[in-house]
Amino acid sequence: MAVTEIKKGVYWVGAVDWNIRSFHGPTFTTPYGTTYNSYLIVDEQITLVDAVYTPFAQELIDHIAEIIDPTTIDNVVVNHIETDHAGALPNIMALNPGARMFATNNAKVGLAKHFDQDWDITVVKSGDTLKTGKYTLSFLEAPMLHWPDSMFTYIGELKLLMPNDAFGQHYASNFRFDDQVNFNHVMDEARKYYANILNPFSKLVLKKLAEVESLGLEIDMIAPSHGIIWRQNPDKILQAYSGWAKGESAKKVVILYDTMWESTTKLAKAFMEGITEAGVEAALYQVSKTDHNDILTDVINASAVLIGSSTVNNNILPSLSPILDELVGLKAPGKIGLAFGSQGWAGGAVKTIEQRLTEAGVEMHGPAFVVKWLPNGEELQRAKELGKEIAMQVVHS
Repeated sequence: MAVTEIKKGVYWVGAVDWNIRSFHGPTFTTPYGTTYNSYLIVDEQITLVDAVYTPFAQELIDHIAEIIDPTTIDNVVVNHIETDHAGALPNIMALNPGARMFATNNAKVGLAKHFDQDWDITVVKSGDTLKTGKYTLSFLEAPMLHWPDSMFTYIGELKLLMPNDAFGQHYASNFRFDDQVNFNHVMDEARKYYANILNPFSKLVLKKLAEVESLGLEIDMIAPSHGIIWRQNPDKILQAYSGWAKGESAKKVVILYDTMWESTTKLAKAFMEGITEAGVEAALYQVSKTDHNDILTDVINASAVLIGSSTVNNNILPSLSPILDELVGLKAPGKIGLAFGSQGWAGGAVKTIEQRLTEAGVEMHGPAFVVKWLPNGEELQRAKELGKEIAMQVVHS
């Protein structure tokens, strides 16, 4: 991809990964690929902010070479040590053994474990600065957004924030900016990114947003380390993060389930019918046939979640276990929840669902809805009425 000047003297020199389809192992699906954004600041001192994933190291070097001699880098800023951003550091440092590295103390410890290299690392904390010439880089620690080592880099003269994983999306494009692509699509991917990565740290996100505001940082561009750069709508992604971190949700119900012989499917559809008649938006997912990250994104942004399963071996169907585990990890406080399902004799599935939803912070609407074998007409009508009841609770929540 073409090197892009994003601000005067600041260049995107990263890489686009068109073909990656999962991230963090298999846990995050990336159907639209991703980017590894690296930024080169050409000033009296040449500074590289973040690197790229290891397989793209030569691409990074080639991009730098389009602007300056890759062996003339003076400073390397490490906002985050995860491999997709730091993997190419050995390649950069091999070309620039005298370069100074700037990172948090947690990052310094992590870099030693990752690379076992004797690099000249200056530990920085919030408020520390690096003068490169006409520009001043200010550092702002952001622990647990989303690793303990994370930090933001800000250039006041350019009103440019480089926050690494914050405000990013897994989205590959031949363009670099939000006004060059489908904005709604990018916002959907940003929402998915937040829900599946940053949601557990929402309290910290709110604190960091408040800190940025208290510092009076003027921001007219946000350049994250994944996806599109926000040059036209930085305020919109900041507002979106505030809303997501506060747990603001749509007046919507998400129903997810799996089934053996369609009994639980019948219940799920009965709930959907009642919710629909009440005039509330709802989505229905059979877990074994749907991308889990899409489901979780919808759940995190909804007001209520209904989860159902047939019973097997006194427990839920195995397909539901990963998504319940993810939901517990991501947290979903303040949402309305209901467990439902079918069983033959001993049961057990709905107990597991109730337990896991409670661990995720979901507030149960009431007792689980369970039928034996196939639901009859009366039971389906009860499920429909319960769907209406939950829908009205959503409306008034």
